[in-house]
Amino acid sequence: MGSKWKILAAFALAGWLLGCADTHQLVREGATGTKLTNTDSLYIAVCRDGAYGTAVYAGSGAMTSQTLVSAFSKHAQNVEMSHGYESFDDALVTARAKKVKYLIYPTILPWEDRATEWSGIPDRVEVKVEIVDVQTGKAVESAVISGKSGLATLGGDHPQDLLPKPVEEFVSSLY
Repeated sequence: MGSKWKILAAFALAGWLLGCADTHQLVREGATGTKLTNTDSLYIAVCRDGAYGTAVYAGSGAMTSQTLVSAFSKHAQNVEMSHGYESFDDALVTARAKKVKYLIYPTILPWEDRATEWSGIPDRVEVKVEIVDVQTGKAVESAVISGKSGLATLGGDHPQDLLPKPVEEFVSSLY
């Protein structure tokens, strides 16, 4: 094999590997520097299921909230998730009744589950997460977490698979 072909093969391999890579982004909004402790009690609301156009992805709200429960449970002793979708106002009422310190309220922005391996269109997800002081009802921290799948997914990626890493990064930064 000539050196030109080796170089071409190396570029093709590098391009294929880059196409496999998922990308994640965490954008903190108005961070106040609030630090949570492992004794702070948390109530995580289940958000409305994600949608793209007319497609609604059933269960995506619960999957998103469960990802948050998993991440917060590594740091906090008392983490509870709602049993179903709650509006912000309803979740705040529930959190106050449970006498927790913080409400974690996620909102799915876009949720796109694509047949990436056939269409060449990546899966995308974007979730806004607000940390709300239950006593005051005011957000003390907020972030938008996003992810996009690589193009060579081999059918294995879904939007929920793009959340754990940036959610872990955000949650770890709060402790």
